[in-house]
Amino acid sequence: MAEICYGVLGENEASSACETSARAARRRRMEIRRFKFVSGVAAPAESTVNAEKRKRLECCTVSRGMEKCGDEEKGNLVKIESQEGVSSLTISSKCPPTSAPVLNPDAKFGMVSVCGRRRDMEDAVSIHPSFCRGDQETANNLHYYAVYDGHGCSHVATRCRERFHEVVKEEIENKALHEWQSALERSFTRMDMEVTAWTQGTVAGANCRCELQMPECEAVGSTAVVAIVTPDKIIVANCGDSRAVLCRGGKAVPLSSDHKPDRPDELNRIEEAGGRVIYWDGPRVLGVLAMSRAIGDNYLKPYVSCEPEVTITDRTAEDDCLILGSDGLWDVVSNDTACGVALMCLKGKAHAPAMESEGSEVENSDRACSDASTLLTKLALARHSADNVSVVVVNLKSNT
Repeated sequence: MAEICYGVLGENEASSACETSARAARRRRMEIRRFKFVSGVAAPAESTVNAEKRKRLECCTVSRGMEKCGDEEKGNLVKIESQEGVSSLTISSKCPPTSAPVLNPDAKFGMVSVCGRRRDMEDAVSIHPSFCRGDQETANNLHYYAVYDGHGCSHVATRCRERFHEVVKEEIENKALHEWQSALERSFTRMDMEVTAWTQGTVAGANCRCELQMPECEAVGSTAVVAIVTPDKIIVANCGDSRAVLCRGGKAVPLSSDHKPDRPDELNRIEEAGGRVIYWDGPRVLGVLAMSRAIGDNYLKPYVSCEPEVTITDRTAEDDCLILGSDGLWDVVSNDTACGVALMCLKGKAHAPAMESEGSEVENSDRACSDASTLLTKLALARHSADNVSVVVVNLKSNT
């Protein structure tokens, strides 16, 4: 761009004026105007023409959020919101340490219960999401899951399904939340007393085959494995040979121990009480019952106890799922195999069609958990489990 100088000047004056004007013009064109934004300080006044040309910034809100980045570096996302829209600028920075995950308080589960190769269905399953109010922090976040494996007849397991969660709720509300051990022990004792009174007083009119064998039904009982899932803990109380297994980091962690009559501590307890363990198609209390603890079975007390074993486990980000099952599952499927099947379903690598067997009971709130419980049940039946099969799978993963 050339500067045109005109007018009546001397030769030396004209050359000087053109050079001065050209340098000034270049400086104006090349000038870098610096802007400094200071919070709470008004911007300097601008000319009317510049104010019309330049978009006025009505508000300036900066929010920073770090993307998931694992070990690699990604930037903070800085958003500047204005009246015209949102602009974004990515600034390179290092990823901060991963914070503890927020555990999912919602109940995600799947359940299947089938008669299998047995003549009668004696299992019962109980699922009650948000069954109890604790304190303000855990209100509506206490979830109840239980499997009851009846023997002799179904009515004790059925009674447990109808009443046990209410008994546990009453005991929890009467105790501080950290007193899980005493609250659950008291719940099992109360349930055993209720079953005894109920069977002796009302079951004679019930429509079940045991009334034809023994009017007072003292030879009827049920195992019970109860799991209470809170936002930060898993509390398991077990009485009998049903089982609870936690899948943590892809590995099986047993949360209960089967009460078999030949377990060394159980054998000593039975013998100290004056009883005997007789091997008749496996170890049995007095040659009759294949488990050493249960609710009911009045004719075998005190050798058969209703006292539960309670475990309290802190939840971690590595927890995948919780599996509850009757011995119809665990007699033919190992803990590790069960966890492997459940994890494949939770990761979407395996799916199962709905159970179609007659008399099966199915309940679920999550497709992956439903697939897991269905596949585990079908696996047990394929391996020729001779008992009723009941499986509950609870998803413990955090929200994503």
